[in-house]
Amino acid sequence: IGVPLLRNLFPSVDFGTAETEGIAKKLDVDRLPIDGLITLGLGLLCTVVYWTPIALENKFLISNAIAWALGMVSLGAISLGSFQTGAILLAGLFCYDIFWVFGTDVMMTVATKVEAPVKFLYTAPPSDTPKDYPFSVLGFGDVVIPGLFVRFMAKVDEVLQPKNLSYFTTATFAYGAGLAACFGANEMFQNGQPALLYLDPSLVGSALACAAVNNQLSEVWEFEESSEEKLEEA
Repeated sequence: IGVPLLRNLFPSVDFGTAETEGIAKKLDVDRLPIDGLITLGLGLLCTVVYWTPIALENKFLISNAIAWALGMVSLGAISLGSFQTGAILLAGLFCYDIFWVFGTDVMMTVATKVEAPVKFLYTAPPSDTPKDYPFSVLGFGDVVIPGLFVRFMAKVDEVLQPKNLSYFTTATFAYGAGLAACFGANEMFQNGQPALLYLDPSLVGSALACAAVNNQLSEVWEFEESSEEKLEEA
């Protein structure tokens, strides 16, 4: 994750050819790019800081950084395959999330008792009501699963080339709106909310609405990633 970030932040530096010859010889390898060493060092530093006996309130940003890196790797490695697969997956997780948050205390227990870099922590807004847990929590799956759908809509954009509304832009705004609704409900009702309750309808509904505006409803519903190859062959 860090390598492409460095190369985009510093485009004038040729990290790909810049090497540390001395270290490379000691390790008996042909080449050792500088950006790889930098990101490896940052990763080790984050790991060490995370596992130090410091209160989580003082290192939650490190936890978020590790969770973010894991999430980005997941987004790059997993593909939904087709729009229908994504819609069915989101529908299933919609029901799953609602049941485990409202029907049991399992999700809340995991979110507040299990400390691991598989969630994103945000400092809770000031409140007169004392809270048992000092953070607002966004689960790892609430980022990765909807993120896969947003990424998939970017491929839909690339292949179908809509004339009116961009599927990727619409999906991105829909994710933001769903997340805002989730955190708003969390503050209003003062209890945990299943994020996918808000995110899934927002994403799928906006995608279908966007497809209707672009007169591509059937194309989007039947879209598969293999459609790219078929289009290129045609």
